Amino acid sequence: MGASDVVITGIGIVSSLGLGADAHWQTLSQSGAEPSLEPERFAPYVVHPLPEIDWSTQIPKRGDQRQMETWQRLGTYTAGLALEDAGLKGDEALCATMDMAVAAGGGERDVAVDQAILDASLTRGDHDVLLNEKLTTELRPTLFLAQLSNLLAGNISIVHKVTGSSRTFMGEEGAGVSAIETAAARIRAGQSSHVLVGAAFQTEHPDMLLAYELAGYLQREEWSSVWERSSALGGGVITGSGAAFLVLESRAHSQERGREPYAAIGPVLSARIQRRSGTLSERLEEMSGALSQRRPLLAISGASGAHMPTQAERSMLDRTGKAVRGFSSLTGHLKEAQFPFAVALAALAIRNGQAYPVFDDRNEQPFDETPAEVLATTVGYHCFEGMCLVAKA
Repeated sequence: MGASDVVITGIGIVSSLGLGADAHWQTLSQSGAEPSLEPERFAPYVVHPLPEIDWSTQIPKRGDQRQMETWQRLGTYTAGLALEDAGLKGDEALCATMDMAVAAGGGERDVAVDQAILDASLTRGDHDVLLNEKLTTELRPTLFLAQLSNLLAGNISIVHKVTGSSRTFMGEEGAGVSAIETAAARIRAGQSSHVLVGAAFQTEHPDMLLAYELAGYLQREEWSSVWERSSALGGGVITGSGAAFLVLESRAHSQERGREPYAAIGPVLSARIQRRSGTLSERLEEMSGALSQRRPLLAISGASGAHMPTQAERSMLDRTGKAVRGFSSLTGHLKEAQFPFAVALAALAIRNGQAYPVFDDRNEQPFDETPAEVLATTVGYHCFEGMCLVAKA
């Protein structure tokens, strides 16, 4: 253990299960946790919706709230939870020197305008003229700005005064892996002393679901555990709205300000394994083995439910003797936030000295030991894989 070890000192998480780290621990540490589902609004697709949120508790200015889309409000709100949990919220000196690594997708489209363009195109042949007309008369100028992925980091800077360096990563689950990988690497190299890292995803918008379904990834009609998704019902992914932000610090920095960490983050491994090669499960086993040979080991899996990658990950976890907890069964797939969420849940188990009970009693095994290490995984529904070992600090 050294001064540049990476420790987690703040956790902010939001999902359909509730708001904040403590609410999630209270729910998930009890047997029989049930998912919160919205089956009607986007039928035939089920989603895990956001809980009711009073945005003003973390974003006090109404003007700031109005100029953000929901995913930006969600990310800014959750970042505030993490800063508050770490004892950094309102500390302008520490926030001014705090770096940021954010994983983000594009903004939400104006569905009404999209529909108007499609409707008009059915009766007009001059589609190029039609598009120009709609672009100049229907779209509000601020919409173009709202599509920028780095606006989430910008809003966090404005609201919470986190004004050190800032990096935004794109690329679905891989963006979340890269954000944590980069933040941890900067701390270990002495380039950063404390970093806010995380992501947000708002699935309750038709264009967010469209991105999955165009490639046939969404499950239709009914919910089932992430380990029991049937190809007869579609691609296996059930999405959820949620966010996860972590405050990472060097051990020396956390000690200087007298902050007890949740846990320490070991090496973060990432890969882009060729899915068609048929070696995904074996390569995942190599990644896992490079992090820990402990048997048994608790694994917090960000498995998406997409059939092939989920089966490959489950096969690896079974072969290597890991007691798995697939949290997507209860939260839905959180896209960019999937890996930060897995790391957050792993850190909560370490801090509380207790393994989570099974989330699916038919497909997950009990873990009776006190977890000294927890493996956090994310295997992308389409591409990109990431793992890290979260351990006692």
